Amino acid sequence: MTNEMSSSIPPRPRRSDEALQHAKLPAAELERLLAVARQAADAGAEPLRERFRQVVAIKAKGAAGNLVTDADHAAEDAVLAILAAQTPAIAVNAEESGRRSGEGDLEWCVDPLDGTTNYAHGFPFFGTSVGLTWRGLPLLGALVAPALGQSYWAAPGHGAWCNGERLQVSRCGRVADAMLATGFAYDRIERSDNNYAEFAWFTHRSHGVRRAGAAALDLAYVAAGIFDGYWERGLSPWDLAAGVVLVEQAGGVVSGYDGSPLDLASGRVVACAPGLHAEMVADLAQCSPLSGSSYGAPELDGTTP
Repeated sequence: MTNEMSSSIPPRPRRSDEALQHAKLPAAELERLLAVARQAADAGAEPLRERFRQVVAIKAKGAAGNLVTDADHAAEDAVLAILAAQTPAIAVNAEESGRRSGEGDLEWCVDPLDGTTNYAHGFPFFGTSVGLTWRGLPLLGALVAPALGQSYWAAPGHGAWCNGERLQVSRCGRVADAMLATGFAYDRIERSDNNYAEFAWFTHRSHGVRRAGAAALDLAYVAAGIFDGYWERGLSPWDLAAGVVLVEQAGGVVSGYDGSPLDLASGRVVACAPGLHAEMVADLAQCSPLSGSSYGAPELDGTTP
């Protein structure tokens, strides 16, 4: 990673700040809801911790490779119990049980086990993610990765934190100097727009691309400055809601693939250090099958890694 970052890059509006502005939550209520998110994420992480490497039921759901375990359900039950007790009027969109209607414009987005495949195979990169949105805009969030001993949280006016340490995105200013992260959706076998071309492109032009298999944690690692940037398609709101706030409140930039404001429903995200954003968006436009460009790894001119 490098400390190069252009001072001329203008600040971008943060969706989480925008959400707070429109939601008009008093400071005390924002703090209360943040505390609820943290409590719920802790509650969901506990059964994951207890069952790790002891999973007794693994099933496929939907596309090939999309798994659900007994731990997913136990974690979601624990999260939903906290949310029902503390915020019964707020709607919930949870990965396993679906949507529960509520009052007003706030909605919890719950991924009880982000990284189910990792969990099922004993790989410790997983966690419970609880984000709060206002009309689809990420507002605040918490994420607990029990096997890693990491607890993340973020909200406007509070910053982004992990285990008591304030998070800050990296100052990397070139893809050529970056370590990036990405992932592949469960429908990757069935469509040409599967992120393989993008993966090849960035792998040839960066220090490396990591695919760890948990979107919320990938975003948390961008917020922590471990990854310089991240992109992925085929995601759901519960994958993104908490992690987006972490990146934004740690000083990072989050957008759609084309650089437009992030739309959670699109399932596409770019999250990175401010100095990388323009280059990552430009590269995605060049190498994506959606752009009509050639599919596969780009030709190298010898000027980049």
